[in-house]
Amino acid sequence: MNVEKRNQRYAEYISKISPRTRAFPSMFWAFVIGGLICVIGELIFMGLMEIFDYDEKGIGALTSSILIMIAAILTGFGIYDRIGNFAGGGSIVPITGFSNSMAAAAIEHRKEGIIFGTCANMFKVAGPVIVVGITLSMLVGVVYFIIGVI
Repeated sequence: MNVEKRNQRYAEYISKISPRTRAFPSMFWAFVIGGLICVIGELIFMGLMEIFDYDEKGIGALTSSILIMIAAILTGFGIYDRIGNFAGGGSIVPITGFSNSMAAAAIEHRKEGIIFGTCANMFKVAGPVIVVGITLSMLVGVVYFIIGVI
């Protein structure tokens, strides 16, 4: 049997046994939950603006920190995983999804020790994001500088 025919039969088999997803409800709940997370972030932001006398950048950083902390705590209690199962991509797009992925990796590998378990595996997730973020920030800064000079 040639490779193309075998691949075709395999694709048909996978198509037959894979569960069917209902696209519209999945997209709807992803939008609703992702939006709800953003609304909660905005409410925290507005509340902090009333309480503290910081500029918007400072309040934005504090709001992000609070959302990251809430997501990590919910991950620790297993609640964020249930939200993720229900909301799908809506729960991973905001900053809370990144927090969840790091906290989940840290929790999963804690038995291997602090350094080689928790820290090493936590930054397997965060490392590429941090590297790409820094690289793109530098690239945008260089472009901004060049445009400013011209």
